[in-house]
Amino acid sequence: MTAPSPSPTEQVSPEIDETASPDLPWQAIVWNDPVNLMSYVTYVLQKVFHYPEPKANALMLDVHHKGRAAVSAGDKDTVEGHVAQLHAAGLWATMQRA
Repeated sequence: MTAPSPSPTEQVSPEIDETASPDLPWQAIVWNDPVNLMSYVTYVLQKVFHYPEPKANALMLDVHHKGRAAVSAGDKDTVEGHVAQLHAAGLWATMQRA
């Protein structure tokens, strides 16, 4: 009896999505929480991002009314630093791809 010969295998190359960019910008998201005052969130946004009061206040109102707001965008390392600063200030923050 002879051993069966291996069947030919088809080589499949993975499909590469040419439209996806590996350096897509990331966003820092601040979430609404029951702990921090609205004025404190505005203050933190001014201190961390150097936003003028009207912009910081508008972002805070998005957090308050919509439950979240994207407060910064950039490369992954930069946004990780922003999220760490927001955590250090006591805010609930995450990051996601834009």
